[in-house]
Amino acid sequence: MNISITKTTCPKEKPDSSTLGFGQVFTDHMFRMDYTPDKGWHDAKIVPFENLSIHPASTVLHYGSGIFEGLKAYRRADGKVQLFRPIENIRRMNSSADRLCLPQIPEDIAMEALMTYVRMEQDWTPNTFGTSLYLRPFMFGNDETLGVHSVQHATFMIIASPSGSYYKEGINPVKIMIEDQDVRAVRGGTGYIKCGGNYAASNRAGERAEQKGYSQVLWLDGVERKYIEEVGAMNVMFKIGDEIVTPKLTGSILPGITRKSCIEVLQKKGYKVSERLLSLTELEASMKNGMLEEAWGCGTAAVVSPIGELCYKDEKFTINEGKIGEVTQYLYDTLTGIQWGKSEDPFGWVQPID
Repeated sequence: MNISITKTTCPKEKPDSSTLGFGQVFTDHMFRMDYTPDKGWHDAKIVPFENLSIHPASTVLHYGSGIFEGLKAYRRADGKVQLFRPIENIRRMNSSADRLCLPQIPEDIAMEALMTYVRMEQDWTPNTFGTSLYLRPFMFGNDETLGVHSVQHATFMIIASPSGSYYKEGINPVKIMIEDQDVRAVRGGTGYIKCGGNYAASNRAGERAEQKGYSQVLWLDGVERKYIEEVGAMNVMFKIGDEIVTPKLTGSILPGITRKSCIEVLQKKGYKVSERLLSLTELEASMKNGMLEEAWGCGTAAVVSPIGELCYKDEKFTINEGKIGEVTQYLYDTLTGIQWGKSEDPFGWVQPID
């Protein structure tokens, strides 16, 4: 694939890594590639970061034909930059594209686009442990007609943002509210893909939770309102006695890459990990009888986020005295150690940028 490169004539000043938030500052360039039925994917280019100009009837604006991914580039102690399991993001994005009838991207083309772009923007990767260069590949339909149909014209892009901790609390335990009114997704819908509608549908509940002092909501299934599914922007795991439980992927839960990594790390360590249905009744019972020892969310942005309190219908349950647990800490140390190159990678997950 030929990727044309146009460098900016006005480079931005790079921010102090100690002041980084999440997704607030963007690098100098962006990647763009277009799709049409007659040409396939074409006109791949890296250009200066700028606003987009799209037709007012563009498909994405009216029918939500947009998907995205999230992954990170990490600065190792030796100064080199590496990615964490990027092929998994590419495969999940193609799964999302299939669900929304967007064109899929051949894995080798997507990987070349990603690697070329990160190689060009790697100087934006901060060097403070805990910070990273957050990468946002995304795709949207841009047919210029008002009609509901499969997408004929699409655009694939990558932008990047040097970022600090996703939560202001950092690795400290967060408070989560169990949502009992709105639902996020149902089996057969789009809950298992990364599309904007899933997140838009979660905003109202998230706002209610925030007003009550909670970081995010914990979703129940959309049919019976009985089974635990996931936290707003993360998958979720619980240590109940000697069993680590994470909700089974039933089609309404995002197959998280960090979730998958946590399972593999824990199994390698010898923990019993179960992917199964977990009812709210069982979770409540485990909180009341003391069997729930730890709970945490896991996702690309936050990596691992311990849960110190769960609230359901105004009844509050403190988990592990509001402290980070042993398993949660082990996962955080193991994953971030691999991601930042501080530890060996026995799984072959990292992809160095030459």
